[in-house]
Amino acid sequence: MSSSLFRTILLSTVLATGLGNAAHAAQCGNTGAGFDSWKQQFSEEARAHGVGEAGLAALADTHYNGPTIAADRGQHSFKLSLDQFMAKRGGSVIVSQGRRLKQTDASMFASIEDRYGVPPGPLLAIWGMETGFGKIRGNQEIISATATLAYDCRRTAYFTDQLYAALELVDKGVLQSGTRGSMHGEVGHTQFLPKNILQYGVGGSLDVAQNALASTANFLKAHGWQRGAGYQPGEPNFAAIQAWNAATVYEQSIALIGGRIDAN
Repeated sequence: MSSSLFRTILLSTVLATGLGNAAHAAQCGNTGAGFDSWKQQFSEEARAHGVGEAGLAALADTHYNGPTIAADRGQHSFKLSLDQFMAKRGGSVIVSQGRRLKQTDASMFASIEDRYGVPPGPLLAIWGMETGFGKIRGNQEIISATATLAYDCRRTAYFTDQLYAALELVDKGVLQSGTRGSMHGEVGHTQFLPKNILQYGVGGSLDVAQNALASTANFLKAHGWQRGAGYQPGEPNFAAIQAWNAATVYEQSIALIGGRIDAN
């Protein structure tokens, strides 16, 4: 066989394999109409991906979550000015409560800073912004929320990774089919997505504040946090805050609130 003919056959095989895989890939959708069909297809992919029986059972229990889609399409507050966003999120209240918690839980924050180099301010800012210091952690079934976003065509690849992580956490016994969280599948006091739980979660359940805060500090350290450096815009540690949330106004608010807490 000539080398040119061999290359032609090889290329045809590769293309055919790729087209075959694409043909069998679970198809995304923009309404709930195709969710059950997608779920059956995705279940086959998940099994091939190494998801175990517990994870597959949790996937089978999922439903298309309309509130998740509505929340995903309605994040208008990120278009506000910094002052407007801070007012809407209760920035001054978070600062006040954050300063109090910094004092009452001083030993916990000292321990976290000693280990990860992250001071209390940005952790309290994130905690307050995400869940009002643990008061509002969401009431959605997170496996269904994550599966809905993996099926949805807007950010399929990103949330497919999150869904695989969620199913792996089910297999590990960390999450269950009915575990509750927020609209996009976030969990715990500081709202970790499933993939972040796998990569940065420390200490156990993120429904325990100390574990969630330590995990958040671990996340920031893993994204380049430098002990003792500043974290306002233009300073070295602001990039780690940017890794936490892609919305500019959110990043600025974390830095501003955290700075006011740490200045006290």
